[in-house]
Amino acid sequence: MPRSASVPAPLQCEIEELWKRRAELTADDPAALAAVKEAINLLDTGVARVAELVDGDVVVHEWLKTAILLLYKLARPSESGFGPFECADRIPLKSGIAGSGVQVSPGAVIRWGSYQAPGVVVMPSHIGIGSYVGEGTLVDSWVGIGSCAQIGRNVHLSGGVGIGGMIEPPTARPVVIEDGAFVGARSMIYSGARVGAGAVLGAGALLTDSIPVIDAATGAELGRGEVPAWTVAVPGTRPREFAGGTFGLPCVLVIKRLEPGQRHDKAMLNDVLREKAPHI
Repeated sequence: MPRSASVPAPLQCEIEELWKRRAELTADDPAALAAVKEAINLLDTGVARVAELVDGDVVVHEWLKTAILLLYKLARPSESGFGPFECADRIPLKSGIAGSGVQVSPGAVIRWGSYQAPGVVVMPSHIGIGSYVGEGTLVDSWVGIGSCAQIGRNVHLSGGVGIGGMIEPPTARPVVIEDGAFVGARSMIYSGARVGAGAVLGAGALLTDSIPVIDAATGAELGRGEVPAWTVAVPGTRPREFAGGTFGLPCVLVIKRLEPGQRHDKAMLNDVLREKAPHI
C-alpha cells in the first residue's frame, strides 16, 4: 500500500500486520491500541491523509483507513461532554483547536482524527474521523462531512450539504472536493464522487459514482460521479423508459464552462464571508 510523506514506514508495517490478525485483537491489547492511536494522531494533525490527489488521480492510503477501523474495534467507549449533552463514544472530540487558526462556532462537532487547516471556518456542523479540510474552507451550518472525505482549500460547503463517508472497504475512494469548489445548499455527494477544482455545483444536487454528468449544450455524457473542474453544474433529470412508464432519473447538468481561475458570483460571496470571519 502507498505511504503518505513524513510517515514512518515501521508504523505502516505495524498497522498492516495488526489488520491481518484483526480477528484475534481485543481491547485488552494496549500495544495494538497505542500503534493505532499513533496513526490516528497523524491524521488529526494533518501529517498524513487517508487520500490525496497525485497527478490528478485520487490515491488512497489504505493502511490509514484500516487504522480507523481498528480503532473502532480496540477503543472502549468513554464519556464526554458536549454542551448540555452527554456522549459515550469510542472516538473522542477533537481537542487543541484554540490557537490553531481554525474558527469553530458553537454547535460544531469535530471528531478526533480529522484535520482542519488554518483559516477554516466551521459553523454548527459535523466532521468525521479521517476527513481533511483544507486551508480557508468554509463549512457552513448543518453540513455533514463523513469519515475520510477530502475537502480542498478555499472550498465553500453551503448550508445542509451532505458529504458521504467512505471507510469500508479500505480500497474505496472517498469523496473529494477539490480546491476552490462551491457546493450549493442541500447538495448530497456520496460514494466516492468528486467535484473538480473551481467548479460550482448548484443547490440540491445529488452526486454519486453512478449519477451521470451531462453536457447540457450537447447532451453528451461526460462521465459519472465527477463534476469537471471550472464548470457550473446544476441538478437535473433525464427520462428513462421502464415497464411501468417513463420516469425521470437524477443527473447533473453542466450548463457553463469557466476559464481556469475565473470565479463565479456565488464563489465570490465566499470571499466576503471569509473577510468578515476573524480567525482565532
